[in-house]
Amino acid sequence: MTKINTKCVQAGYTPGNGEPRQIPIIQSTTFKYDTSEDMGKLFDLEASGYFYTRLQNPTNDHVAAKIAALEGGTAGMLTSSGQAANFFALFNICSCGDHIVSSSSIYGGTFNLISVTMAKMGIEATFVSPDCSDEELEAAFRENTKCVFGETIANPALTVFDIERFAEAAHRHGVPLIVDNTFPTPVNCRPIEWGADIVTHSTTKYMDGHGTAVGGAIVDSGKFDWMAHADKFPGLCTPDDSYHGITYAEKFGKEGAFITKATAQLMRDFGSIQSPQNAFYLNLGLESLHVRMPRHVENGKAVAEFLESHPKVEYVNYPHLPSNKYYETAMKYMPEGGCGVVSFEIRGGRKAAEAFMKKLKLCAIETHVADARTCVLNPATSTHRQMNDEQLKAAGVPAGMVRMSCGLEDKEDLIEDLRQALED
Repeated sequence: MTKINTKCVQAGYTPGNGEPRQIPIIQSTTFKYDTSEDMGKLFDLEASGYFYTRLQNPTNDHVAAKIAALEGGTAGMLTSSGQAANFFALFNICSCGDHIVSSSSIYGGTFNLISVTMAKMGIEATFVSPDCSDEELEAAFRENTKCVFGETIANPALTVFDIERFAEAAHRHGVPLIVDNTFPTPVNCRPIEWGADIVTHSTTKYMDGHGTAVGGAIVDSGKFDWMAHADKFPGLCTPDDSYHGITYAEKFGKEGAFITKATAQLMRDFGSIQSPQNAFYLNLGLESLHVRMPRHVENGKAVAEFLESHPKVEYVNYPHLPSNKYYETAMKYMPEGGCGVVSFEIRGGRKAAEAFMKKLKLCAIETHVADARTCVLNPATSTHRQMNDEQLKAAGVPAGMVRMSCGLEDKEDLIEDLRQALED
């Protein structure tokens, strides 16, 4: 079996004789056909091909195939952002009157998507702690529950999701587990191997790796048997009147139904396609993902260890520190390390955090994580600026907390930058 290092470089695209060695950028909105009959077969999903980039594009499909290979899935698709990927993955099987069970420890934008925006569509959610008891998890399910959702390593809380446990609960209730695997990437964790059915990514982060292109991806494991739970998933298991009466689960089987429906319905209607140019940039990042992730992990751990020993630091949150509450879970799913993101609280609160960040020289202040350059953020003075100190504490984001995304610089230089910034 081909190793993941090789898949990062070569999966998804094999050029023929005399064809481009690099994935070509097909920067075209439309595609020409000789006859209406030829194009009609594409619209009827009787033949494979392309007719309009809002639905599919060859460049995107090559890159999606690479990500599917990395995750061990059977089909994949690119979206315009990670938010679009999560929305498509959820909305592909949920509709008005349905219910989602989700971890409460997820990216704030995704929490808002589920708790506010999808609620306006009539889709309710129950949020459970990733540390919930078996009884609390069981009580979260309803007759109309359609899926379970969580993040492998949550952004920015850095909690670790017990994939196997939540997969078993989801499958007992006949629904799939959807896991956002953005932070570890498939280099460090492959949720499908632990029971996840659908995997999503914000490719904007480590997969791109250079802060160049916003994007997202969805991968289907091809393992969930939709027809075995046909009553729960009519969108996949009954004829789609908006697309020639096709029953996706029958025509495309477990391996292709989910992504085909997401393309034929959701991408058709919402149009959240990733541009071919961005997909090209993404692939350049993927080709070095297996080389970059170990350095991010090495730097993250070194920085976390330094901060943990510093007297001006109240606490450090990094899952792969032995002192962290998620250490055993992190080592189970990510024995080689998770990511390069570290959060920590500086003694002295908001003013101390601001003073510290002003003195940093290598670490840039940005609302971003997970690329080649180290960046930091104090949520109290930026993303959570509207909250007072009491509200921040209640949200688990104390005023003195700093989130640091360790890039690819030398770890000793990063530590020295932190050391000088922490001095009086």
